[in-house]
Amino acid sequence: MNAVFDLLAEQRILEAVRNGDFDHLPGAGRPLVFEDEPFVSPEQRMANHILRNAGFAPPEIGLRREIARLRAEIAGLEEGGEPWRAKRRRLAEMIVQLQEMGRG
Repeated sequence: MNAVFDLLAEQRILEAVRNGDFDHLPGAGRPLVFEDEPFVSPEQRMANHILRNAGFAPPEIGLRREIARLRAEIAGLEEGGEPWRAKRRRLAEMIVQLQEMGRG
């Protein structure tokens, strides 16, 4: 039964695209920004969302952002150099710290 609804929804979306119904939406032509972590349970995502809206964030959110920033920095460095190695060590420490948070 879900397949029927999925097919109907897909057909309606395609029809709306052909009619140009989505052409003038805010943000058209810009990439979507997903703030939530895809590997976090729906319950944890909701809790994080509520905390973020209240101006708070769990420590792991800040750590995940720092890990992402550090990965981007490492990608721009010459592989094997001392700055690269130092940042890789720091990244490994942060990943272990994040994993330990999940066990707590």
